[in-house]
Amino acid sequence: MKILAIGDVVGSGAVAYLKEHLWKKRAELGVDFVIANGENASEIHGICTADAEELLSAGVDVITLGNHSFGRRDIYTLLNDSNYIIRPANYPPLVPGSGSTVVNIDGWRVLCINVLGTALMESMACPFATVDRILAREEGNYDISVMDVHAESTSEKMALGRYFDGRINVIFGTHTHVPTADEQILPKGSGYITDLGMTGPVDSIIGSDVQGVIERMRTKIPVHFRVADGEVKAHGVLFEVETDKKKITSVRRITF
Repeated sequence: MKILAIGDVVGSGAVAYLKEHLWKKRAELGVDFVIANGENASEIHGICTADAEELLSAGVDVITLGNHSFGRRDIYTLLNDSNYIIRPANYPPLVPGSGSTVVNIDGWRVLCINVLGTALMESMACPFATVDRILAREEGNYDISVMDVHAESTSEKMALGRYFDGRINVIFGTHTHVPTADEQILPKGSGYITDLGMTGPVDSIIGSDVQGVIERMRTKIPVHFRVADGEVKAHGVLFEVETDKKKITSVRRITF
């Protein structure tokens, strides 16, 4: 099985870009399953139902979210009703949606988990204990497992990767929008990268208009950030899984 994980989708231009290019890239690479972080799809802050549905029709099988999960209220119903969009599992239990899902891909049951980091971010339930509980609850219900760690701290992402090495097949980080160069197979066999990067405008600061970000940093005066214009690129990682042995055989960064 080939699993393509796509970095944070930033803005409507990135949604349109995936709609134009993702199915072709899936065919070119022989991809069986696509998971993408969509929490910035609706002009940076959150994702609306229309954009979520566009991503799913564009070739994304499961959408994960992050700290902007609830930025658009109209997504709440889809979070409750769909198995194909999840929010971080360590939010308080009263919020809409679920932090994990199991989907069937060509007869293989794929467990997808989404979790938020807590270092340098809003306080949430412990990501380690939260994911431990999901794995215990879903034992025997899945064949392959995938986890999106949406976190600011690279060390926290790496710690979660090492803690779940050998227990979750595919582990990747999102949130910082800058791809890291540490794609690898961890000692106990999990495929891992600290951050996938983003799918969004190239001439930007992590997806936002350059001048607005610089003005905010120079003056400390609040500025309304907007998605930058121009060329869009998608960043992600292709994980190859020997499904019979549940073994990762390759981890490769992809840009298109």
